[in-house]
Amino acid sequence: MDDEKTPEQDENTQDEGDGAAGPVSDSGLSLPGESSESSPPAADASEDPSEDVADESPSEEEPVAEEPVAEEVTSPEPDQEVEAPEAEKPKAEEKKKDVIPGADLEPILVEPDKPELSAEEKARLEAEEEEKARREAELAATEDTDAAASRAPAKIEKGARFLATGKRKSAIARVTLVPGNGKIEINKRSIEEFFPRPLHQTMVKQPLTVSGYEGNVDVRVRVHGGGIGGQAGAIRHGVARALTEIDSELRGDLKRRGFLTRDARVKERRKAGLKKARKRPQFSKR
Repeated sequence: MDDEKTPEQDENTQDEGDGAAGPVSDSGLSLPGESSESSPPAADASEDPSEDVADESPSEEEPVAEEPVAEEVTSPEPDQEVEAPEAEKPKAEEKKKDVIPGADLEPILVEPDKPELSAEEKARLEAEEEEKARREAELAATEDTDAAASRAPAKIEKGARFLATGKRKSAIARVTLVPGNGKIEINKRSIEEFFPRPLHQTMVKQPLTVSGYEGNVDVRVRVHGGGIGGQAGAIRHGVARALTEIDSELRGDLKRRGFLTRDARVKERRKAGLKKARKRPQFSKR
């Protein structure tokens, strides 16, 4: 019958079954879910050397992190400047950005517009400028006063008087020199009281300083007419003339400095139809 098989056929069928079933347990049954084709044995995988080398070698896509190497710390030499770390540079740049541009510049003071000066104020300023210029010229002219003053003054007898008249513009001064200690009296007042400005005081004392008679004679003056500047010039003119009466050799030195010259320059008078002596009003056609 067909059901009955020969022993040779039973062995063949058993071999085919073993090849398809896979690993067999101790009981002779195959474990479920395991197949020889799907997963190779674990022992074979661990014994394959090529796979271990492939796993250990770094892949091209993934970068290998290098181990940090400890740098040697060297102390900076005294001559070399220590550079600031890079972390501080951005902070300095941020501080520079916060500073307002132009904050370190000094402010410029803008003076407010000054009101227009009146004619009297303008004249006063012009007079002061003229006085400054005259004073500078006088100081320049008296640079060599030491050489003239080095000569000893002449002796004056007691009770002697030397009279002279000085003029400047419309001022007239009558000067009297007497032996004394250098006191100067103008219209029965001291020179400091009559001439508060140092410029006028210097003008009056110039001939005495140049000749070396300062402190050796007393000066008494009576002056009238003109202004304060004209009166100071008139007194200087009179003192210089009186000194030539004491010592005639002083004439050349005083003349060279202009103390003996009659300065008659006067401000020109205003004309009718004009604003000043020669200033004309602006012409307007229409």
